[in-house]
Amino acid sequence: MRLHPVSFFSLFFALLFMAPAPGFAQELEGRIRYLVTHDWSKKFAAVDYISKQARERNAYMWGNRSEWKVYTEMFITPTQTKYQDAEEKAEPEDEGYSWRKEEFMVQRNFETQTNYEVFTMLGKKYLLQDSIHGQDWKILNDMKEVAGHVCMNAFWEDTLKMQKVSAWFALDIPVSSGPERFCGLPGLILEVDVNDGGMIITADKIETRQLTSELDLPKKSKGKKITEAEFRSLLKKHVDEKRKAEEPPFWGVRY
Repeated sequence: MRLHPVSFFSLFFALLFMAPAPGFAQELEGRIRYLVTHDWSKKFAAVDYISKQARERNAYMWGNRSEWKVYTEMFITPTQTKYQDAEEKAEPEDEGYSWRKEEFMVQRNFETQTNYEVFTMLGKKYLLQDSIHGQDWKILNDMKEVAGHVCMNAFWEDTLKMQKVSAWFALDIPVSSGPERFCGLPGLILEVDVNDGGMIITADKIETRQLTSELDLPKKSKGKKITEAEFRSLLKKHVDEKRKAEEPPFWGVRY
């Protein structure tokens, strides 16, 4: 992670004037529920190589029902996190998107600095094992409250997936993790906005409790083993193919 000069100034004053609950960061253990809101029209609008006519056609097709919501969850201790889709439903049963349910998990161990992921991409299952790779964030000056925690924001542009990402991280939870593949900030990421509302992930419930086996890796996970570099190579090939075909790149991959 690269911190710009203004970042140190911002962090200094945030830490100086904030007063987190004594011992909270050291004792944090439990579950965080995230509400994930997808907006297909906004996702489509962010694909800059698709024609204006195709954008307008897409907006008409989705009409007033371009949004859908799901819950995800993170199990957390001061040294480990495990993020996955939740069984809990955020949409009514008859409007749900259960057909999208696929095995997905991101586990980070900060003592060993290792990352383990299970996911499906383009119909194939993969097991990614590598060191933890954070994004190249630029920490900004704004602050707001998310799930009862004062958070500072940061920005990162993913030039491969064509995504502009704004994140809000809690300085009183110094665990350098976050939802999906986002991590690498001085505090836990509690909110993410991708492409101005294309996907918004917000922590809406934090439960402190003792964990037992929630952080364990799955005993039986089948799939092709890859590294971070191999994953990015596969993703780049897919994005390049979709660009040539003038089609959105997010079908078949996790946004």
